[in-house]
Amino acid sequence: MNSTDVESAVMMKNMGSTSNGAPLFNEEMVRSELEEIVGMDHVSTERSDRLVYSCDWFWLPQMWLDRGERMPVPDYVVHPASPEEISEVMRIANTYDIPVVPWGGGSGSQGGALPLYGGILMDVKRMNEIIEIDETSLTVTAQAGINGQQLEWALNEKGLTLPHYPASANCATLGGYLAPRGSGTISTKYGKAEDLVLNMEVVLPNGRIIRTPKVPNHAAGPGFMNLFLGSEGTLGTITEATMQVDYLPETRLFRALLFDDLSDAIEAGRRVMTGRLDPTVIRLYDPTETGERVKKILGEELEGAYMVIGFDGDEDLATLQEEKAMAIFNELGARDLGRKPGEKWWERRYDFYYPPQNLKFPWMYGTTETVSTYSNCKQIYHEQKRAVEEGYPEWDIRYIAHFSHWFHWGTGMYSRFLIEDPPDDPEEAIRLHNRVWNTAITAVMENDGMINEHHGVGLKLARFMRRQYGEAWPFLETLKDAIDPQGLMNPGKVGFGR
Repeated sequence: MNSTDVESAVMMKNMGSTSNGAPLFNEEMVRSELEEIVGMDHVSTERSDRLVYSCDWFWLPQMWLDRGERMPVPDYVVHPASPEEISEVMRIANTYDIPVVPWGGGSGSQGGALPLYGGILMDVKRMNEIIEIDETSLTVTAQAGINGQQLEWALNEKGLTLPHYPASANCATLGGYLAPRGSGTISTKYGKAEDLVLNMEVVLPNGRIIRTPKVPNHAAGPGFMNLFLGSEGTLGTITEATMQVDYLPETRLFRALLFDDLSDAIEAGRRVMTGRLDPTVIRLYDPTETGERVKKILGEELEGAYMVIGFDGDEDLATLQEEKAMAIFNELGARDLGRKPGEKWWERRYDFYYPPQNLKFPWMYGTTETVSTYSNCKQIYHEQKRAVEEGYPEWDIRYIAHFSHWFHWGTGMYSRFLIEDPPDDPEEAIRLHNRVWNTAITAVMENDGMINEHHGVGLKLARFMRRQYGEAWPFLETLKDAIDPQGLMNPGKVGFGR
């Protein structure tokens, strides 16, 4: 079904009809009800306004836009200012069976907030207040629509930091950190967004406003907050969160290393992590990305596997941790490149993802990242690389990867494919794009990796969810049906239908 067909079908399906085929409501009636809730200035049905929400950083909608295709647009764009207003919007949605898609900063790369079925697009960025900074418990409570960088600046004024630091911080929202279970640059030490959140306020599909327990680590029943982490707006709308913060570190120590062999570099990272040396970051580039992206962006012309490692906090402790890590690296044959290139990487770490250095049209590209245990990560890398590069010889696909988020038990691999001269025809391009994705993700699942580590599922990976979870998938569908029986919340995402 093309995007024009989708828009027509959505209007027919979601507006409903009487026995004689007449619509149950019309656009202006619903618009009037929405305006009564949020105000006339905060509802729009203008085509130009709706088009703004038809594209995120997923390659497919960008391709549709580039090729002049009809985009999936919402019927209404609504800007609520409180959880109570969202609750009332949900009452209208339930009355008329209208889909609702929560929207934060629009920086997602998975098509997770595209309004595939039209309906109400609920942009929460008016909900951008910091409610409390608790300097005793080291927490911050803020509304979910606050911009991540603005929140960080406010904390920095008090000598504090929210240690998440995703590349999307300049445009992402707090709710956008949590909804897909995102990772930031320094997650290796401080954890992912889901590890930093203590409690959340959520508006359920039926409009009820709930709050999870004050702290997540307790024995007072199940930790149901985790239902909403990773649900990407399919089970409700996150409206507020309390997050752990830290003091800004006394020192940050970075240095770069070069390994002749990628396997030795992965083993070095594994030993650092299993030895509990607590690095702030380990960023390891495979030889291809070292030779291409590291050279282009950092100006380092090297052959091998390039690693940046960092430690932070108390200067004496960070120095000791670094010394112990360097003993591991020396044992495995690493070449110490010194502090200067490591510090340059820290200063320019986001340049990999923003113009003019980011992957962009006219190329076809995809980030096929995964996470696995140390027992499987090397095999996943080699099998995925082989499958992608050898599976489509007519397209000369380049495969690059780096290992960016490290755990005591395993690591996340940020792998990407790149085709510099893809098909011009949109349908042919979609078919090739999906075939390469099928090949890449199949290689991951057949070697016991997860289909994603931190970008989320969205539309891009939705078709793999049933296979990923196997016999457990019907259980997740049961939860979705119980919480959202009308299928209103962000339909078509995370593997759930409409």
